[in-house]
Amino acid sequence: MAVITETSLRAMHKSGIPNPFLLEKGDKLTPAAADFLKGRGIEVKSSEEHLQPAVQSQPERYIPVGVSNRHVHLSPEDVEALFGPGYQLTPLRELSQPGQFACQETVTIVGPKGSIHGVRILGPARGATQVEISRTDGFQLGVHAPVRMSGDIEGTPGLVLVTAKGSRILEKGVIVAKRHVHMSEAEAQEYQVQDGDTLILETTGERPIIYPDVVVRVNPRFALDFHVDLDEGNAANLKTGDRVKVIGKNGQLYTRQGR
Repeated sequence: MAVITETSLRAMHKSGIPNPFLLEKGDKLTPAAADFLKGRGIEVKSSEEHLQPAVQSQPERYIPVGVSNRHVHLSPEDVEALFGPGYQLTPLRELSQPGQFACQETVTIVGPKGSIHGVRILGPARGATQVEISRTDGFQLGVHAPVRMSGDIEGTPGLVLVTAKGSRILEKGVIVAKRHVHMSEAEAQEYQVQDGDTLILETTGERPIIYPDVVVRVNPRFALDFHVDLDEGNAANLKTGDRVKVIGKNGQLYTRQGR
């Protein structure tokens, strides 16, 4: 049970308030908090109301977990700015998504209040530079990064990237990555979802958590994987290679599951 105040909502507003705003059983919303949400067009629902059972049933399915630590995606221009003209990133190890890799190269990220050294670069180079941090990292850096899907960087804060050979001031590009699932087209057909749908996922460990709105991203190049950042992974005692159970989609729980 929790009392939701306007002050607590204003603190959440910096990283993004979910819409609808879900109240757990026993939660209380102060009148000022209710007015705050109403003024911003945010609907208030109970978690039970939001997760209404669906009429359909599905076989029991699981998705492997990938817990992502802070990392940086660089544009080709920023690769050269940080490492020199014509520089090519050096693969260190392959990632879960085909064609993507962790690089040997790292950078220091610098914010208004602090810095973090040894932040891994992920390759290959891409169209726009993006820095993905956790909410905890944001406190250390003094950066209030919003929760966004990868690539959605308009209106986001920036910071400074530093290496031994150069530096780059970013005007935008710092986000807390919104949890999501990667799927190939064949996997999307198997799970009966489309790009942009949301899944309801449940962890099965000692600290069970339900994720009610995991966005599905479908691409022929993708491989099945559920991505969360380090904060979310630690909260649920998850590690890379664990599995989460699919219990619903698009806000509706499956009524029956079995093999």
